[in-house]
Amino acid sequence: MTTETPPPSSRRELRAAGGSGGSKPAGRAGRNLPVAIGVGVGLGAVVLASLLFDKRFFVALATLASIVGAVEMLQALGKGRVHPPWVPTLAAAAAVPVSAYVWGPSALAPAVVIAVLVVIVWGASGHGADVPRDTAGGVLTVIYVPALVAFAMLLVRPDDGMQRIVVFIVVTIASDIGGYAAGVLFGKHPMAPTVSPKKSWEGFAGSVVWCVAAGILTVVYLLDSAWWIGLLLGLAVVVAATVGDLCESMIKRDLGIKDMSNLIPGHGGLMDRLDSMLLSVPVTWAILTFVSTT
Repeated sequence: MTTETPPPSSRRELRAAGGSGGSKPAGRAGRNLPVAIGVGVGLGAVVLASLLFDKRFFVALATLASIVGAVEMLQALGKGRVHPPWVPTLAAAAAVPVSAYVWGPSALAPAVVIAVLVVIVWGASGHGADVPRDTAGGVLTVIYVPALVAFAMLLVRPDDGMQRIVVFIVVTIASDIGGYAAGVLFGKHPMAPTVSPKKSWEGFAGSVVWCVAAGILTVVYLLDSAWWIGLLLGLAVVVAATVGDLCESMIKRDLGIKDMSNLIPGHGGLMDRLDSMLLSVPVTWAILTFVSTT
């Protein structure tokens, strides 16, 4: 794992080396599979327990995830010689999701706008030629982490919010599992070789099948809604999850790092697990809020 920022002259070589899979001991998928499965099941159990006990525990857990994700982003950007202002960015990571849960959808946009403005004003008070770049890094972090986590808060607010969160998690995980299995077994044609060499079109096809199946089953049996809503949800989530995965891969390649951190054994950083979920949750919220009520 990369621990230092390489000099600019070697950044291209470092990105190329990172794309080759390095010396990771887990075979074609690049993971220590038993550890990854065990940790993933444990994390899922914690989330489920928070939902069953009290929604507020899930809100606290999601807010903590927003803060940890923002810390990982700030540390990763630092390795790329971008140094956003920590205080307003972490304050936004805590405040934006909670605002969305307490006051609902009408509060989300104002909360994000205020957070971005605070980051800009705070950053502008600094000195040096790097101030615009550093401030932009803070704005990126606010939009990429807490602003998207906030949609999970909107998803859990209704009376059937627990079921909606479970649908979201199951469908997104199904996309990951289907893509992983099909990619390992059949993957031959890279989808985006310069961004994520291990992601294949065969894996994407597996994601589509698993995601659609999970969408139909969970929407019908957990939300008592029409099967075609589950079909639409599965198709939308598989695209969002794939784009989310590729977006984070692009960020990591540009920064010359392999993982956001080593926080979670077998997975890397928390952001390495949230990458597909962050773009999937607003899509899930929109479909379950607007399509299922029409």
